[in-house]
Amino acid sequence: FLFPTFVSSPCMNCREEICNSGGKYQMCPLCKSCPYWNISTICPMFKAGRLFDHGGTVFFSIFMSLWAVTFLEYWKRMNATLTYRWDCSDFEDIEERPRPQFTAMAPMTTKNPITGEEEPYFPRQNRFRRIVAGSMVIVMMIAVVVMFLISIILYRAIIAVVVSRSGNFLVVASASRIASITGSVVNLIFILILSRIYLALAHFLTKWEMHRTQTMYEDAFTFKVFVFEFVNFYSSPIYIAFFKGRFVGYPGHYNKLLGIRNEDCGPGGCLIELAQELLVIMVGKQIINNVQEILIPKVKTWWHRRNLLSKKRWTKEDPEGLMNPLWERDYELLPYEGLFAEYLEMVLQFGFITIFVAACPLAPLFALLNNWVEIRLDAQKFVCEYRRPVVERAQGIGIWFNILEVITHLAVISNAFLIAFTCDFLPRLYYQYTRASNLQGYVDFTLAYAPKSFVLENNATCRYRAYREQSGRYSLVYWNLLAIRLGFIIVFEHVVFFIARLIDMMVPDIPETVAIKVKREQYLAKQALAENKALVEAIEPASMAQQQGP
Repeated sequence: FLFPTFVSSPCMNCREEICNSGGKYQMCPLCKSCPYWNISTICPMFKAGRLFDHGGTVFFSIFMSLWAVTFLEYWKRMNATLTYRWDCSDFEDIEERPRPQFTAMAPMTTKNPITGEEEPYFPRQNRFRRIVAGSMVIVMMIAVVVMFLISIILYRAIIAVVVSRSGNFLVVASASRIASITGSVVNLIFILILSRIYLALAHFLTKWEMHRTQTMYEDAFTFKVFVFEFVNFYSSPIYIAFFKGRFVGYPGHYNKLLGIRNEDCGPGGCLIELAQELLVIMVGKQIINNVQEILIPKVKTWWHRRNLLSKKRWTKEDPEGLMNPLWERDYELLPYEGLFAEYLEMVLQFGFITIFVAACPLAPLFALLNNWVEIRLDAQKFVCEYRRPVVERAQGIGIWFNILEVITHLAVISNAFLIAFTCDFLPRLYYQYTRASNLQGYVDFTLAYAPKSFVLENNATCRYRAYREQSGRYSLVYWNLLAIRLGFIIVFEHVVFFIARLIDMMVPDIPETVAIKVKREQYLAKQALAENKALVEAIEPASMAQQQGP
């Protein structure tokens, strides 16, 4: 992030070319009723974008991708160590019993082929039908999220038009920025509301599917919630990163959605808008969650104690019941609700700091600061507000690990496309090697002239960001850059995945000490089994001889 602050780069000429251009580059309107504007007005936004749109972003993205892979590899080792220490290695396959709810609602029983005991059974075909039906509900909810996303897009376009017609010069100049910021806030509100609704729906669907064990139930519930939350939280950043401004058209031939011109990137470009969207969603969600973790448990605890006080009268010597036994005071606290919300929050945060790190290198810093605060808030909540949790055995973190692996692979692909298509890193590199190494004239290189028909119709010449000829056709530079971008994606992905594979090979999933102990136990178990078998074979002839003797 601080790379361009300490290292001088040829793009200083770009900054001077934009900030000192005055009225040299008159840009085409960003909406139908928007005014013409000068590129010099985006100088502050351009300087802000240069903080993370540089060559260091490539190496930082590679570093974060490899960090994610290394983190998961060492978590495998920790998981293997804890599983062995707590004797949970075969828990899911052999020892885990059916859920009480499943036992109560199962229509029949069958013999377990492993334990040989009768236990409740629900036909697989019936469960499969219910899972398919539940998947249709998930698809419908995802469609609702997409509808809200389209509504946010239309909202930003309408707000930009309304603000540009207000007549206030200061407001008109920031019309696109105002629309973008307010759209991000409205999107965050929609995200939080839909999350609450879907959480209750996912609970109902997972119970209806009749999963046998608690691990299977939690994995199914987690998968449903994460798929929805992934679309809910990441759909807007994905739209801004990879779709916004791609299908706009050009002056005089703009593409439209529902009668409204397709949304274009703001004056500062899509990258700075993506960083803004990520900060609003990620930091806004963190602040709201932390406030909720402080207030909601305290309010619930107060209400719970109030209900208990209304049923039980305390003595004058002990009006608050402090002399009661510890177990009674523990009962006055809130019942323990599990760690699902904490896992979900951390996994979504993991996605923000890996999938979009090329657009917002500050995301890991904000995540670190949030986690410092989160640790103390969770400690206060679990120690002072909730009852002592009941210990439950588990073989690992379940499907959460698979989700983290998927996010890690998506992060590599996402960052490759972000650097190739959303950042200006490759166009600048192309210009340096084909035109001027000091990037003199780069800004003019990135701007196309409006078609003559548009100029005659509006009696004004303007420029717009695109690699097109004046007729509107894509220029040769566009196709050269497209080939370079696709080649960069292939090289970036192969290099990162190759190094990640090397890390996977070099770091064993099970620590050597644990592997030796496991093999030692297996050897002793086989030896004990062989000795027991030999003892039985020796005893059986003797007992038979005694029976035949009399």
